[in-house]
Amino acid sequence: MLGMNKKALAILMRTKMRPLSPASQSKISHMQLSPGGGNKLSTQNANASTNTEREFEVVRESMNSAITMNKTEVLDALLNDFSEGYFSLSGENRRKLLLILAREHDLNRTQVHELIKQYLGLEIPHAEPTNHEEESRLAAFYRVERNLRQALKPMYEVLFERLNTHPGGLRFLSIIRADIVSILEEESIASLRALDSYLKEKLITWLSPAALELHQITWDDPASLLEKIVAYEAVHPISNLIDLKRRLGVGRRCFGYLHPAIPG
Repeated sequence: MLGMNKKALAILMRTKMRPLSPASQSKISHMQLSPGGGNKLSTQNANASTNTEREFEVVRESMNSAITMNKTEVLDALLNDFSEGYFSLSGENRRKLLLILAREHDLNRTQVHELIKQYLGLEIPHAEPTNHEEESRLAAFYRVERNLRQALKPMYEVLFERLNTHPGGLRFLSIIRADIVSILEEESIASLRALDSYLKEKLITWLSPAALELHQITWDDPASLLEKIVAYEAVHPISNLIDLKRRLGVGRRCFGYLHPAIPG
């Protein structure tokens, strides 16, 4: 019986499969193109897209709230939500969010235009006012100039200022600028270039050498800091972490200037 089964199996394996009949082919084609499987895949893609869009809107809302909110007791939570949400976004959605920040939270040009018109309409007083009327004219200049300086500040400055004083915020701002620079390398967008220029000026001020602190480097420092020393030390190149550990051994000293807000 076993031998017959083997023989039957051998015959079956050698037998050529018959071509499908037109009816069978039609049936299979219908099964392959049936809406059931396609709809399931489409539904999954649609759900993923919907979830991504929902996540983006949550991050966008947290960014808007971080700019407009004045309640200090909830501001830290909003900034945390924004930074965590930003890191969860794809590269394309980061680009989309940064464009919204640059365009929707820019300065109010209508207000600036009106203030300029007021300024141009003022009569220039003498350098040294000699009477009450000229003193009033000079006061009007000071008032419009003050309002103009305030109006020329974009709304996203509030976000930058708040992140600067938030734990980990300065590092986050550096990452945001790196993303902006990466986008501008591929395409020139005026609003995004203005955002980059403004943030760059802020970072130059906040990362001033006067704010740096002298820190002794030891093997107990964070791994991220030690890896950066290996990667970027140019005066005395370091081969690897083992080489760095040797240089930080007994009787040796290594120091570096670090910013307190970005220790590693």
